[in-house]
Amino acid sequence: QVQLVESGGGLVQAGGSLRLSCAVSGNIFGINPMGWYRQAPGKQRELVATIASGGSINYADSVKGRFTISRDNAKNTAYLQMNSLKAEDTAVYYCRAIVRGSIYWGQGTQVTVSS
Repeated sequence: QVQLVESGGGLVQAGGSLRLSCAVSGNIFGINPMGWYRQAPGKQRELVATIASGGSINYADSVKGRFTISRDNAKNTAYLQMNSLKAEDTAVYYCRAIVRGSIYWGQGTQVTVSS
């Protein structure tokens, strides 16, 4: 059983920062890649950033230069550092991991940016 647990969401003013964490537990040999997605009210879930075990990174254009994804393979944990937050970043943020070809999602963490 693979579980993803996110933490670090909350309420922040525009221009502020938050750091999200995603810890993966269970039978997790071969996690690749890990990523963050978000879903705002009334909108489809969208990719924010992904990172492969070898370090290859992909960002959505809307967060480039503001968000940084990283991972600690020894801890099976991914992070999302979010700086210069905007009201339009408000959403539920989900962690996703692919383990031996199967996709797993976390429960989501709310990020609210007040303008």
